[in-house]
Amino acid sequence: MDWDKYGHVMASEYRKKVVLSLNEKPKTPKEMAEETNYYLSHISNTLKNLSEKDIVNCLTKQRDKGRIYALTDLGKEIAEQIQR
Repeated sequence: MDWDKYGHVMASEYRKKVVLSLNEKPKTPKEMAEETNYYLSHISNTLKNLSEKDIVNCLTKQRDKGRIYALTDLGKEIAEQIQR
């Protein structure tokens, strides 16, 4: 477990909810926005931040719209720790 990155996720409700949302299955930003009741722009910024930390990964980088995001192995580990 990378405790520094775990702490990074826990320091933000947005990051925490996005990680937990993606723990269920890969999703589009729009699906996450609808599920969490957050603005799409907040979800997009959060995904960018989590991608830079290697917590989430875009599975469809070639697409401009309808991109699908999933947790990396580290992201899954963090999600499991949050749910404990």
